[in-house]
Amino acid sequence: MKELGRLITAMVTPFKDDGSIDFDQTRLLAKALVASGSDGIVVAGTTGESPTVTWEEEHELFMAVRAAVGGSARVIAGTGSNSTAEAVENTIKAEKLGVDAALLVVPYYNKPTQEGLYRHFKAVADATTLPIILYNVPGRTVTSLSADTTIRLSKIPNIVGTKEASGNLGEIARIIDETQKVRPDFTVWSGNDSDILPMMAIGAHGVISVASHLVGTQIKQMMESFVAGDIVQAAAIHRRLTPVFNNLFVVANPIPVKYALNHIGFRVGGLRLPLTEADDKTAAIIRDTLAGIHIDLPRYDR
Repeated sequence: MKELGRLITAMVTPFKDDGSIDFDQTRLLAKALVASGSDGIVVAGTTGESPTVTWEEEHELFMAVRAAVGGSARVIAGTGSNSTAEAVENTIKAEKLGVDAALLVVPYYNKPTQEGLYRHFKAVADATTLPIILYNVPGRTVTSLSADTTIRLSKIPNIVGTKEASGNLGEIARIIDETQKVRPDFTVWSGNDSDILPMMAIGAHGVISVASHLVGTQIKQMMESFVAGDIVQAAAIHRRLTPVFNNLFVVANPIPVKYALNHIGFRVGGLRLPLTEADDKTAAIIRDTLAGIHIDLPRYDR
């Protein structure tokens, strides 16, 4: 399996004033993220407002980011859906467009059983040669992908890992423990920035991050310190970044991170309804947070 990276950013989708996608800013942001430490970029995930981005727009985004980063970072396409047929079709298209992997969220709203989840992900994996990353985020999908089902899915060769945003360290530890016995290359990433260090302490590989839009170099330093055995340094960085990790989720993602990027001068535009701009209280929290940190994102001409 190709190495997909320890620090992967779930990238926002920049919009113009008229609500259309700003592909120039998309390319600039992708390059900036790589320059500040990202090994890979998730395109059209939750942070990229996938529920309101059309399939055609997603495909254009995949191509734009692929062209922007070249071989300097992995491009991971958010191809999930609560319709198995749509997820299969979108993943096949993403593979044809040259992405490196696909991220598939647990089907939302229709509340499938664990058997339904297994069959859903297996159907997508069987239809593609792309590496597949599962995405368990019960705070958004209601249904949670159980440890048993994740372990079962790990036996499918091109299902290569999971992004775990459940916050359930006991279940995550079990996934890591059981998969490593038979599938040492199965990778677990934290889906919550606030869980990076705790999850790495029990064997996770890294993170698929939102905060890395702002503090990517520091997150990478934290993880590298941990891997090198400098736990004191890693913990100190994690504590310093905790306000960023927490306050970027004070309201629904990606409202805070888009406000933050616009505030520091990297224009990514607004949001598509039903998401709305940060209110005054949220904006004040984000500004105070930004005032207390060093921003890693390079300042390209924009």
